[in-house]
Amino acid sequence: MTPENNPARLNKYLSDAGICSRREADRLIEAGKITIDGHPAVMGQKVLPGQKVFYEGREVKGDSRLILLAFHKPVGIECTTAADVPDNIIDYIRYPSRIFPIGRLDKNSSGLILMTNKGELSDRILRGSNYHEKEYEVTVDHPVTAEMIRLLKNGVEIELDDGAKKVITRPCFAQATGKRSFRIILTQGLNRQIRRMCEKLGYHVVSLKRIRVMNILLGNLPEGHYRNVTEAEQRRLMKELQEEKLPESGIGEMENEQ
Repeated sequence: MTPENNPARLNKYLSDAGICSRREADRLIEAGKITIDGHPAVMGQKVLPGQKVFYEGREVKGDSRLILLAFHKPVGIECTTAADVPDNIIDYIRYPSRIFPIGRLDKNSSGLILMTNKGELSDRILRGSNYHEKEYEVTVDHPVTAEMIRLLKNGVEIELDDGAKKVITRPCFAQATGKRSFRIILTQGLNRQIRRMCEKLGYHVVSLKRIRVMNILLGNLPEGHYRNVTEAEQRRLMKELQEEKLPESGIGEMENEQ
């Protein structure tokens, strides 16, 4: 992805090159970590034909291939590309090309996380206004009751931003699967949403595992391993994304972590 004939907006250029999402690209630009022809880049700048873009001293070159991996994240791995963070997901996987996680699973959670080199794909999957499904298996410290499941389904008021913001979660699917376990399908990804919902209802999450993102299943993929998303899975995923009407501007509500 190089601007051979037309200029490209810098955040899109970085996204298409697999550096990060557009939103994260804007943060990198604001932090002064991106240069164009040796000069610090500015927000809204476009990359012209022949210009050289650098991030952390390395030239950013495009890669037209789509990389899309399904990774079974173990507990203890941080979903960040920051090299200075111990146990970061990039160092753990050691994939030969530059990739980054689509969304997050917190350090104490496990299960499916998608990895890609395309920021635009990441942005579209994470856009909360599109109601993409994410499915989880959860174990808690007290017996699951019918009333708990009912409350989860109808929406729970949780606090975000250290209590500065209160949000009622969207109605969702929830079903008890054992004495202290349940399955839940969310269409939003608020920060530590499931854990906060459970805490509000008097439960502590013992284990949380994501088993599906849209049509991509974790299946029997061993913990700590990744696989290429199949062509059939990609076709179905792209079909769902193409059928959406995206807003004219803005990223919308983005998934944070569970």
